[in-house]
Amino acid sequence: MINKVILVGNVGMDPEVRTLESGVKTARVRLATSERFYNRETQQATEHTEWHTITLWRNLADVVDRFVKKGSQIYVEGRLRTREWTDQTGNKRYSTEIMADDMKLLGRREGGAAQSEPSAPQNYGAAQTYTPAPQPAAAPAAPAIQPTMEDSLDDLPF
Repeated sequence: MINKVILVGNVGMDPEVRTLESGVKTARVRLATSERFYNRETQQATEHTEWHTITLWRNLADVVDRFVKKGSQIYVEGRLRTREWTDQTGNKRYSTEIMADDMKLLGRREGGAAQSEPSAPQNYGAAQTYTPAPQPAAAPAAPAIQPTMEDSLDDLPF
């Protein structure tokens, strides 16, 4: 059986970071992912944004605490986890979140936080510790060209 989620999105609010009594650090991040669709008949583009709750532990939580803030762009790999509880009125409630196994910062590091400008991703797997990336040469790198949803819609058979 496979339970795997891969997301790339923007952090919607500053992370909630806590340290448990045992000393283990945990972080919760709200991540927005968006899809764009183009309707050729109406000549209009529409966008759908989905919000995800990401839970990170130990080293990943430490990296989130140090480098992620509202607006940061991150890559997350993890697995879905659904929790069930009973609210104050006796109704069963459910919550689905992503338990992160890996995270990459996708923005340039400036002032201690990831920015939205593309650069080489930084990998912060659960079993890894943070080591600073080598500083780039003085000449600016050409930005990477990323395909958009509109580019792929031109190839669809309808």
